[in-house]
Amino acid sequence: MIFETIHQWDEKIWEMVSPIYHHAFAEKGAKPEKIIRNMFRKEICFLHLGFVGEQIVSMSLTGKLKGTQALLIDYLAVHHDYQNQGYGLKTIKYIKEWSKTSGSFDSMVIEVESEATPENLVRIHFWQKCGFVLTDYIHHYIWVPEPYQAMFLKLSNDAEIQGHGKLLFKYIGQFHKASYQDS
Repeated sequence: MIFETIHQWDEKIWEMVSPIYHHAFAEKGAKPEKIIRNMFRKEICFLHLGFVGEQIVSMSLTGKLKGTQALLIDYLAVHHDYQNQGYGLKTIKYIKEWSKTSGSFDSMVIEVESEATPENLVRIHFWQKCGFVLTDYIHHYIWVPEPYQAMFLKLSNDAEIQGHGKLLFKYIGQFHKASYQDS
């Protein structure tokens, strides 16, 4: 598996990635393309791609959490034909290494739906398998009905990020607000 990280909007790449993104998130809060373009314009996000041969099999949209050295995993998806084959784990492993070597990040954060449904529990287990720790705080957004919890992963012993869910959601909220502003 080969990986690439994109720092700028690329129409051709988005055409190849968007079917994976929309298949995974169309019913689960996918950000509109214009918002993702805005995130690239503001230089607050990255697009990570996983390839098998010429085929993009995984994608992750990540963002800088202002005021921290944490990278937010905003979206992670694996092409439906390649699921349950370890590509999600390999993609997260790549993003961890990329985060460490970029010199900009010492930790990673993800928000997960907190209702104890079988689907949500599988997702939480996946992130725990990747090394993430679930926080106790349950966050309720105004604009979505599902409650969320933050998970975090320290990439170095010196990482400043704390496992305080309420504080993590302050940073996550700022990121989402910045994503939508001026779009």
